[in-house]
Amino acid sequence: MKKISFTNPHRKKHFEFFNGMNHPHFSITANVEVTDILPHCKRSGIPVHSGLVYLISRAANQVTEFRHRIRGEEVVEHKYVHPSFTVPTTGTDVFSFCTVTYHPEAGIFLKEAAARIDEMKTNPVMEDEPGRDDYLFLSAIPWIRFTAIQHAMHYHPHDSVPRISWGKIFDEGDKKMMPLSVQVHHALMDARHVGVFYENFEKLGAKVGEIFR
Repeated sequence: MKKISFTNPHRKKHFEFFNGMNHPHFSITANVEVTDILPHCKRSGIPVHSGLVYLISRAANQVTEFRHRIRGEEVVEHKYVHPSFTVPTTGTDVFSFCTVTYHPEAGIFLKEAAARIDEMKTNPVMEDEPGRDDYLFLSAIPWIRFTAIQHAMHYHPHDSVPRISWGKIFDEGDKKMMPLSVQVHHALMDARHVGVFYENFEKLGAKVGEIFR
């Protein structure tokens, strides 16, 4: 982790402008292609849910701004940010949070994810580790082909952790498509950075055979 200083006067003004708002977050939802992801996950014995968590986390970690967090009057940059995602539980009809340490190597990440998911099914939690902000908050909504989403969150003090959600996979011609929503803090990034995230995800999805071997 390192501290970030905005030395450019306009960039500093941009940060202060949006950080001073009561609701400084914006959200974008777009359909992304996942045609190659599903068969490769099935052939490799990888749960689609875990595969998507990995690909989304990798795409986000490749964008520096997705690793920036606001702490009081300071901005910090993490080396990696780690997915905290929703998983079903066995004892109730509501979800548990499941945090897995991000690792660039898919095999290492997926092995830890499998163990953590099994643990959270029977020992669910709804709390994040106090003092940590090196998360990506992820959630799957596989029943709905949504076109927009709004997340519950604390606004005071501002929460700068990105929220990323994906929905029901559907057919569009000969392609498999999936709604993917991103909600982020506007003082830290704008639509250009979110656009790079979407590009990263689709590029990773196109070479998923190399990633999930």
